Amino acid sequence: MRTILTLLLFVCVTVPAKAQRGETPDRWSAFEFFLGAWTSEESATFGEGRGERTYELVLRDRYLLSRNRSVFPPQDGLPDGDDHEDWTVVSYDDDRDTYVLRQFNSEGFVNTFVLDDASTPERLVFVLEASENARGTRATLTLTRTNANSFEEVFDLTLPGATDSITIRGRWTRAAP
Repeated sequence: MRTILTLLLFVCVTVPAKAQRGETPDRWSAFEFFLGAWTSEESATFGEGRGERTYELVLRDRYLLSRNRSVFPPQDGLPDGDDHEDWTVVSYDDDRDTYVLRQFNSEGFVNTFVLDDASTPERLVFVLEASENARGTRATLTLTRTNANSFEEVFDLTLPGATDSITIRGRWTRAAP
């Protein structure tokens, strides 16, 4: 019995009061806007597409997880079309006092971005720090709130050895519950 009481006391003391009330922990206040389901219209250097995405806090609210699917049907700039999926995990790096975004892509790339110091809650800019399976890639990922239920995402990517960049722009709208 004493062990159970000690464990309960430990949990009550270590879990922040906001988390106990079901609110977003302060660490995630800049990202709270994104929680939930979203749909998008997307445009890229190679054509037009649509996307679906969710954001949720996971693993005791230590991480923000996004699951994304973007579909670009066959078109002039993309004759075979494209069905892209990615999982994105955002964490807070206490040692560097910054947010780190890791994006796991269905194409086999793992991109690690770091939040730019000039970011604001209304405009989050992540700069590519490393890319697994595409070393030498340069990229930025910018999320800009446009109103209470929408945001714009701009992904600028320059592959190793390329001189031209690829830009993918998404106009995301909160999905109806």
